[in-house]
Amino acid sequence: MFDHSNTPDFAKLPHGVGVGYKPQHFSEIMASDGAVDWLEVHAENYMGDGGRPPAQLEALGAKYPLSIHGVGLSIGSEGPLDPAHLKRLQKLCDRVNPASFSEHLAWSTHDMGFLNDLLPLPYTDQTLTTVAAHIDQVQNTLGRQMLLENPSNYLAFKETQMPEVEFFAQLVERTGCGLLLDVNNVFISATNQQTDPLSYLNAFPLAHVGEIHMGGHDHDLDDHGAPLLIDSHGREVAEPVWVLLDHVLRTAGSRPVLIEWDTDVPEWPVLATEAARAKTALQTAVPA
Repeated sequence: MFDHSNTPDFAKLPHGVGVGYKPQHFSEIMASDGAVDWLEVHAENYMGDGGRPPAQLEALGAKYPLSIHGVGLSIGSEGPLDPAHLKRLQKLCDRVNPASFSEHLAWSTHDMGFLNDLLPLPYTDQTLTTVAAHIDQVQNTLGRQMLLENPSNYLAFKETQMPEVEFFAQLVERTGCGLLLDVNNVFISATNQQTDPLSYLNAFPLAHVGEIHMGGHDHDLDDHGAPLLIDSHGREVAEPVWVLLDHVLRTAGSRPVLIEWDTDVPEWPVLATEAARAKTALQTAVPA
């Protein structure tokens, strides 16, 4: 298990609302006071050594706490982590000193090839051992705790040996990692697999959640005509997902809440409106 006692006392994300940063919103964000409390960026967009992205990130970091969210580590891959990618990530975290670092429970590499998707895993003892070893490697390399995000699921594996919530609980116990709870992903997975999202949330290790994600999804139909939700991050958060957020906050207490909007990115006022609704959720769902 990762030994937190030997790490620096890093800053923590405030229990307020953040948004996923997009460069077209730079001026509005820098001029804004109170619309957001922190920002999140995708690690892979800021691994270069020069140019506008690192300069903007430095300016943003001087005003807001930052969360670094990775999409390319392939934590769930059967093979070893890419040492060059991990080194670039370490360099970025050392430079930015973020308040949080997170990644996805997924795999996206095979035989040195990169697949442009976050692919699911069977929840088996073998997978648990592999993922735990990768988390240990990341946390020891970065010298900080990482958060692991629950996936959006479109299918289930026959070889799965344990529920997803138990898999996450075991990872926390083995590695000392924290968790990133994507509430939209919970709703998507429950709809696609015809399960109960509240039962999932009630069994989830909420005490270890260091960040919550909220995003939009698209509606489709599967081959049998049943509803199929796609994790698109391309529209407003759906009403049932806001209801689930209220449940989480009432149950677990306040947490940092992020609004994700990564495709068909709107003008800043639209994103700021979503952030304002998340602020209201934090203020009304959590006892004073």
